[in-house]
Amino acid sequence: MTTTSSASATIPSQTTVQALPATMRAVVQPAYGGPEVLRLEEVARPVPGPGEVLVRVHAAAVCKGDVHLMTGKPYLLRLMFGLRRPKHGVAGQEVAGVVEATGPGVTALAPGDAVFGQVKQGFAEYVCAPATALAAMPRDASFAEAAALPVSGMTALQGLRDVGKLQAGQHALIVGASGGVGTMAVQIARALGAEVTVVCSTRHGEKVRSIGAARVIDYTREDWTARPEQYDVVLDLIGDRPLAACRSRLTPTGVFVASAGAGGEWFGPMFRLAALSLRNALPGRE
Repeated sequence: MTTTSSASATIPSQTTVQALPATMRAVVQPAYGGPEVLRLEEVARPVPGPGEVLVRVHAAAVCKGDVHLMTGKPYLLRLMFGLRRPKHGVAGQEVAGVVEATGPGVTALAPGDAVFGQVKQGFAEYVCAPATALAAMPRDASFAEAAALPVSGMTALQGLRDVGKLQAGQHALIVGASGGVGTMAVQIARALGAEVTVVCSTRHGEKVRSIGAARVIDYTREDWTARPEQYDVVLDLIGDRPLAACRSRLTPTGVFVASAGAGGEWFGPMFRLAALSLRNALPGRE
C-alpha cells in the first residue's frame, strides 16, 4: 500500500463509525507461502473496542517481519501466529493514518489525529489498534515516512542508542546497511554524531553514502571481520559471520548488537542469539 497524501494534507473532519462504509479493501493471507498467497479482497471494516481507535490507513510499510509472517518461517513462529494458517487474516504491521473513531475509554487520541504505529492487520483501508500502540505523527513527516518508523526505525534506534549507547565521536559499523533497518541506522548513527562505516553490496554503495556513510565495505569483495579496523558499536543486521570474528572487531569497550542471524527453517536466528547471550561475560559487551 502506498501513500496517498502527506502529513501536511487536510485532516478529515470528525466522523462516526456509523457514517463509515461497512466494508473495506484489505490484503488477506489465507495460508502461509510466498507473495502468491496474498489477495486483495473486500472484507468487513473493524469496529474499535474499549481502549482502541479506528485508523484510516494512508500508508503502510513492509518490514522483514512481514516476510516471516507471510512464509511462516522459521516454523517456531507458528506456535504464536497459527500452526496451519495465520491467525490474522490480513497482513501488515506498520501503518500511518488518521484516527476516524475511538472506542470507550480512549482520551489521548481523537478523530482527526494523524498517527503511526505497529498494528495487526495493517494492509487495509482501516485498522483497529490499541490507542497505546499509536503515537502522534511528526509534523514534518509524510505518511509514507512515518509508516516506516514503528518497526524498522525503532529497531535501529534501540539498537544504536539504547543497547549500543552510541555517542558522538565514536565509530559505528552497520552490517546490512542497505535494507529498511540499515538505512535508518545509518541516519541515526550520523544524527548521534558517530562516524559510520557500512557493509553492503556494490550497487548500494552510493545510496548509503548519500545518507551519511563515511566508508563502505563491499561484502562481495571482502570479509569485514578480516579487516583490521575496530568499532565502538557494531550493529549486525545479517548475522552470517562467526561470533568470535565479530567480537574481534570491537574496541576494548565496544558493543556488539545483533538483530538477525543465519539459521534453518525451524529455529532461524534463535541459536545464534542464544550463543550471543552466553558470551556476554567475555571481554567486550554484547
